[in-house]
Amino acid sequence: MTSILVLAGCGGKIRYPNYYVLNLPAPVSAANAPSPVLGTVAVREFAAPRFLREGPIAYRESPEQMDFYEYHRWAEDPRRMVTLAVVREMQARGLFRSVDAFDGRGAPDCLMTGTIDHLEEIDEGPNVSIEVALSARLINLRTGEVLWQGASSKTAKLEQRSVPGVVTEMSREVSDIVAGLVSSMQNRVSVASSSLSRSNSE
Repeated sequence: MTSILVLAGCGGKIRYPNYYVLNLPAPVSAANAPSPVLGTVAVREFAAPRFLREGPIAYRESPEQMDFYEYHRWAEDPRRMVTLAVVREMQARGLFRSVDAFDGRGAPDCLMTGTIDHLEEIDEGPNVSIEVALSARLINLRTGEVLWQGASSKTAKLEQRSVPGVVTEMSREVSDIVAGLVSSMQNRVSVASSSLSRSNSE
């Protein structure tokens, strides 16, 4: 408190951080969703490189150089937001009897794990873009079989550099990638559902 008062008394300007969250709306459940054909699944919190877990929003000035916005930070851990988006997308699809975030308890039939590989601004001279990349896989915990795995990435250019604009574009691309990955997973495990059902009944 004393240091703040000294700065203010000397004419210093105190700057406070701005905080942002990924805006990932819940998907609309399909009105004619099929009856669940698989058992229960838990989604473990997505992993991420350390630079995406520190709080400040990251940007790259070159492939080799990473930096951070000192006064623009994540209010909510992107790992939690992406995990929640995956859980809600899977719930909306109605493929599994239940879908929940993994809490270390219970005995789900399947486990979804994933990684946020990229979630940063890319600066290339006057051009500004964002890069988002996610990867995930679904494991049958009863057999250890990897039922599905996939990865997706998107790069989107921005007309002008703006941190709120960067976060808005990140939100849009994360939502699209999550929907695409879950759709890919659904297509794959639907084909394998009969074998999974047999293993559950044994």
